[in-house]
Amino acid sequence: MSLYDLTVKTLAGAAQPLGAYQGKVALVVNTASECGFTPQYAGLQLLYEDYQAKGFVILGFPSNDFGRQEPGDAAAIQNFCERNFGVTFPLFEKVATTGAAQSPVFALLSSKHGAPMWNFHKYLVGKTGEVRAAFPSNIEPDDPTLLAAIDAALAE
Repeated sequence: MSLYDLTVKTLAGAAQPLGAYQGKVALVVNTASECGFTPQYAGLQLLYEDYQAKGFVILGFPSNDFGRQEPGDAAAIQNFCERNFGVTFPLFEKVATTGAAQSPVFALLSSKHGAPMWNFHKYLVGKTGEVRAAFPSNIEPDDPTLLAAIDAALAE
């Protein structure tokens, strides 16, 4: 099974087959609005703007798993992301990224690359839906290692 075989709900509650992103390179990020890493939203948005035309997408999954740092409902999350960071990349419903209630997306992502240890953990997914790499929260969106991995995935 690949990431692109799954269907999730958007932040607005609509079903979204992730197969719509097949053929693109995706960076899947568990996000939170009240975290020390929350300013990464700005860098993620810039990365999305810079790479979108090359076949790249960022898929944001809010989570309240770590420090209860995403307490808001869908409307509050959407408003926060748009107002503070101008986020235009796809955001999905709040999910569990670890534990017994772990979402199918994060179960798949973490099966070979480990579960997130905190908010803003990043998984790089190739064009066919395979998880290529994982990057911890302290890796910023403009980190040269992350950018090189994205460029390599796009070149395939």
